[in-house]
Amino acid sequence: MALPLLTLSAGGLIAACATGANPSLARPGDARADEQLHDSDAPHELTVLFVADLHAQLYEHPELFWHEGQEDRLEMAGGFARVAAAIDAIKAENPGRVLVLDGGDTLQGAGEAALTQGAAVVPALNALGLDAAIPGNWEVAYGPQVLKDRAAELDFPLFAANLRDEASGERLFAPYIIREVGEVKVAVIGYTDPDVPFRQPPAYSRGLSYQGPEELPALIDEVRQDQGADVVLLLSHIGLAKAVQLTGELEGIDVHLSSDTHERTYEPIVEKSTWVVEPGAFGSFLGRLDLKVHRGQIVDKRWELIELTAEAYPEDAEVRALIDQATAPTRAELSQVIGHTSGVLARHNVIETTLDNLLSDALREATGTEIALSNGFRFGNPVLPGPIVEGDLWKFYPVVTELKTGQVSGAQIRAFWERELENVFAHNPADRFGGWIPRPSNMSVRFEARAPRGERVKEIRVGGELLDDERLYTLTACEREGDEPHMLCRIPNAQNTRIHTLDAHDAVRQYLQKHPDAMRHYEDRVVAEDLPRILRSQL
Repeated sequence: MALPLLTLSAGGLIAACATGANPSLARPGDARADEQLHDSDAPHELTVLFVADLHAQLYEHPELFWHEGQEDRLEMAGGFARVAAAIDAIKAENPGRVLVLDGGDTLQGAGEAALTQGAAVVPALNALGLDAAIPGNWEVAYGPQVLKDRAAELDFPLFAANLRDEASGERLFAPYIIREVGEVKVAVIGYTDPDVPFRQPPAYSRGLSYQGPEELPALIDEVRQDQGADVVLLLSHIGLAKAVQLTGELEGIDVHLSSDTHERTYEPIVEKSTWVVEPGAFGSFLGRLDLKVHRGQIVDKRWELIELTAEAYPEDAEVRALIDQATAPTRAELSQVIGHTSGVLARHNVIETTLDNLLSDALREATGTEIALSNGFRFGNPVLPGPIVEGDLWKFYPVVTELKTGQVSGAQIRAFWERELENVFAHNPADRFGGWIPRPSNMSVRFEARAPRGERVKEIRVGGELLDDERLYTLTACEREGDEPHMLCRIPNAQNTRIHTLDAHDAVRQYLQKHPDAMRHYEDRVVAEDLPRILRSQL
């Protein structure tokens, strides 16, 4: 069902499906190709289906789609029941020759998951027909033991080469999987985000250790030489920009399946002849990689990013019933109406979003400080005109964190913005870190994304007045469990810090009760002087 249009400028990684092949090989339609197709030594075909960053979006939801040269559009899309139906349909096309992989950030991101520590997601997740998955950076949201518990409940294995128990040094999961897909032996090496202990609240991953990519070359050799893999895939959860860079540093990978940054690669990115692809997020997309393998070599390949809209794909009724059953205990709570909006509130923009303008205003009003900062989350589907419900809060803020206030100098604020802009726009992709730009209230920032590190900020104003480096400002942010008392939204050495009993959800609820219309517009709170206002991708 088509939804009201949300007209925004387009950007990002947009193109049609892509193909790639050895030009010296015969093509179907010529004599040599026809002869090859009837030869018992003809190439073997397999399909790899790829989802990532599902973020526990069990039900269909409004999704924002965009294409270059076209108006953006909103449509109902996604939901595990629709993902399952699409996977089953493709499996039926090519029986026994389909491998289904998940790139992580699956058990967290919705109220149904948060209120059950991911347990409500497991029945539908098992029904998707996945062969294996890697853990994402948010899989530790409920702590390491819960991650282990959920992994034991899955009908498929988790794997990751660089995640270990800190005490024993042993890997938490296998480093790779080997699968016979039809006549082709496929190896998939897992690599998750090594920045988790710093990127997430430190308490989430306490007891775990994360390594970098140093072991990947040896593992690639191992699956090629010792295991005899015909096809070697790298499945990572580090973000598209980092994935492209890492691909250029490795030898022996056929395709790099990337996740974490929710990027939509309609066309593969080619790095040293290796494809890098990322399949969007929230179950709104399904990546399809078709390979032809001849005598242990890929001779043809095709990538398609499938938009799983309600208009194009039905839901699987049995999976929908599983979801309804698993979410029944939380349905009444998450359906409670807490506010209204007269227009669309959306988040998919690297720089400024209408949704986060609302949230940062709510944090600031709750504590009465001069400034508030809301994290640059990528989560959340658009909220349509009408009621805002309790379940929406878990898409706004996927974890409940208490509010923290304190005093910081103008110089500290300036240094904070320089660090955060480096995290998002670092010229070296290896230095990029976390989500998108923080979202301020009662503060405006002008910057140049392409400027050198430490020289991006051009102007900061608080309450319309230029920032005074010597003055102390009061600031609200969210507490990060495990941070030192002096840390305030990754700003060290804040003064007079205080953790409130009020959390971010409470602040938004209170704000919506006081303000009958939650609608926000773009206000140029954060402006990149060398980038468009609407920026869909960090690549």
